[in-house]
Amino acid sequence: MSYRLTRRGLLAGSLALAVQASVPLPVNAGADLPQLMPLGQGLYLLTGFGAPVVVAEDGGQLLLVDGGEAASAKSLTGFLAQQFPRSRLRSLINTSWRWDRSGYNETAAAAGASIIAHENTRLWLGTEIHCAWESRRYAPRPSRALPTDTFHYGSRTLTFGGQQVEYGVLPNGFTDGDLYVWFPSQDVLVPGAMAVSSRYPIVDYSTNGWLGGMVGGLKQLMARCGPQTRVVDADGRMIGKAQLQAQQDLCFTVLQRIAESYYKGETRQQFLDSKPSKDFDALRGDPTGFLVQSYESAWPHINEIRRVTR
Repeated sequence: MSYRLTRRGLLAGSLALAVQASVPLPVNAGADLPQLMPLGQGLYLLTGFGAPVVVAEDGGQLLLVDGGEAASAKSLTGFLAQQFPRSRLRSLINTSWRWDRSGYNETAAAAGASIIAHENTRLWLGTEIHCAWESRRYAPRPSRALPTDTFHYGSRTLTFGGQQVEYGVLPNGFTDGDLYVWFPSQDVLVPGAMAVSSRYPIVDYSTNGWLGGMVGGLKQLMARCGPQTRVVDADGRMIGKAQLQAQQDLCFTVLQRIAESYYKGETRQQFLDSKPSKDFDALRGDPTGFLVQSYESAWPHINEIRRVTR
């Protein structure tokens, strides 16, 4: 069952998240009204605020996985107050530094919540980022937006909703600070922007993502999946292990073709002209951005590119 945000509902909501405000509708409300979809006991998928937000609720506390865009932070606060009027935000997990996933950090910090992330996410948020493939610069975020609980390797757990929620590091794929989050009771896996089912993925080589790391990350995610595991992809679609496998097949195929192109001494344009993703374009659309990102991402890994396996 879905719930749509109304102006009356927003004004009626009382805020337990520490930031009290007059809350407008989201900037993208006309095209994509917020929707809340149950994923199991105490777990919800929220869309309409930028990147998908996963919300866990238990005993008057909230846990968010990603927080959408900064421009939608006030609207997200109001929506949470409407839907969970007696709940306070305890923790926010950033699955990467990207602007559409970490935009709620300042608001979460003002609410007294901990912000959990890879250490590299904290470092990227604290510096100017020159994102070549976007032709864009990102200014350093204020200190209050920086994650407060970071780590470099492996996985950790936190107790929430009567279960041990697992979160862990993925190989450098989308960025070099990617995390996944797994809710075992609901068997829901949240890998941020690493998993994409209906378009080409982004390989943010400006912050050390690379296609070989994405192949490894998808392998790690598939190992976590059981037959009934539901995966929240980068666009808020619910997918399963088969879609992760399809994406890995794509990434591995293109990576092998990049390796062949490198070792032949071809230019990037010759690589693009060879239509290396032609077997996947009908499903995923225009591959140009993905191919350029993937090609550029592989140069620092030229000595290992042929050692990447499925």
